[in-house]
Amino acid sequence: MVLKVNNVPPLDLSRQYAQIGDEMATAVQKVLASGAYIGGPAVKTFEQEFANYIGVSDCVGCNSGTDALILALRALKIGPGDEVITTPFTFFASAETVSAVGATPVFVDIDSATFNMDLDRLEAAITEKTKAIMPVHIFGQPMDMTRLMDIANKHNLAVIEDCAQSVGAEWQSQKVGSIGHVGCFSFYPTKNLGACGDGGAATTNDPALAAAMRRLKEHGQSSRYFYEEIGYNSRLDALQAVILSIKLRYLDSWNAQRRSIAALYGEFLSRVPGVVVPKELPLAKGVWNQYTIRLSPEDAPNPSGNFRDSVRTKLQECGVGSMVYYPFPLHLQPVYKSLGYLPGELPQAEQVCCEVLSLPMFPELSRDQQERTIYGLKDSLAVAAQIQ
Repeated sequence: MVLKVNNVPPLDLSRQYAQIGDEMATAVQKVLASGAYIGGPAVKTFEQEFANYIGVSDCVGCNSGTDALILALRALKIGPGDEVITTPFTFFASAETVSAVGATPVFVDIDSATFNMDLDRLEAAITEKTKAIMPVHIFGQPMDMTRLMDIANKHNLAVIEDCAQSVGAEWQSQKVGSIGHVGCFSFYPTKNLGACGDGGAATTNDPALAAAMRRLKEHGQSSRYFYEEIGYNSRLDALQAVILSIKLRYLDSWNAQRRSIAALYGEFLSRVPGVVVPKELPLAKGVWNQYTIRLSPEDAPNPSGNFRDSVRTKLQECGVGSMVYYPFPLHLQPVYKSLGYLPGELPQAEQVCCEVLSLPMFPELSRDQQERTIYGLKDSLAVAAQIQ
């Protein structure tokens, strides 16, 4: 018998707005009254605040996290003939941006316990064409950046941290986005620090890289109507900047709430047969943009994904929402057929794509909602197992 519960959404941004909506509205009205909608004081203020928060000298606000990756790649002069190593288990933009600048993405399999790139396999993927490594701190869980930077420095490679899901996360008490050569952030509304629309930023301690990214985001313009290169129109607008400045003040407390929710999930679900809870490395401080489990019972078919999808359906019938990030690994996407990857070549990524399920996760998730999710999941697992 499936437990009937009230609706528990995977994400509810309305609760955040209820908390700070008045503060946001006042700030937005000031920007509207100022007439400074593109650039201006609001953008400069947020860039400085965010640079200080991450612990870097420079922050370059831009249109999106995708654009931040492109600006970083271009500023590092990565293009045709070059290779960039990244993970096959991530949002498409991590590889898409490499292709967009004319370079070739090279995929390294993941560690199924952390979902991050398997560093034991990294050096084997480095060739004379490799120019950079793009680690992705997936679901808000930092990579082992000490070891990754050692490998990168050994081979004289740039490191572009994809921090789209990990704002505020730390490795050895250092914020992600401050460890590699460039950190790239998304402020898409679902992120831990989310705008009310698109937005992104690139962070660095290299003034030359910062200057290059600033030029590129303004059409390649170094001074008014003087263009040194072909660039983009990729600006963070003032309305989003002022909203982000407000939310930045709350980010650490929101992330602390996420960690508490993750701890409770881990405590209860680690004892549930067939559920593999995510692993956090000892020196990492994650921010849990998603709480993603693996459904991997011994008697379930694998790696078809049918069991996971059956559990998700039953969970929805319980009134609990969930998400699947990501059902198809990047190396097997149709657009990358020409790269020559074959099924089974990156087995860990292929397997987890069929097993992962992200449970409700947002700072305002109540204890009651979380318990309903846990009990609903247990019942859904039992029902799905009978169907199998």
